[in-house]
Amino acid sequence: MRFLAVGGAATIVAFVLFNFLVHGLLVLDDPWLHGHPTIAYVIANTVGMWISYHGTKTWAFQNRASAHPDGGVTMYVVINVITMTLPIACLWVSRHALGLTDALSDNIAANVVGLALGTGARFYLFRRLVFAVPSYQHTTLAGTVAEPLPDLSESTDS
Repeated sequence: MRFLAVGGAATIVAFVLFNFLVHGLLVLDDPWLHGHPTIAYVIANTVGMWISYHGTKTWAFQNRASAHPDGGVTMYVVINVITMTLPIACLWVSRHALGLTDALSDNIAANVVGLALGTGARFYLFRRLVFAVPSYQHTTLAGTVAEPLPDLSESTDS
């Protein structure tokens, strides 16, 4: 629940900023990035990512230590950049494949469909890779639990 609350706050900020940059948000007659929604999306979501990281680290996953020496910042940014491609792809399809350039189409593509895909992917990846519960089992390099092989030399047929 906390993950969704933090994500919701970051999403609202990114949503407002994206719509301001691309559509003017009832403030600008000539929005600064109307012809460049992908750039606006990246800018808006970079701000949202910063808000999300701090909220996730200090509140949503406060009881989980990062599995990384840098506190998970690098992995957090990598995951966000990778998963940001999902809403950008939705926005690109809406704008270029379907030819839709209005605010409603942009928001459905990027901030509804893309956001749902990205949120699901980020939750799974953050939980597994950035704020993972420490495992005290001996693991191999591939991350699987190393169990001893059964002794097959003893026969139970005697």
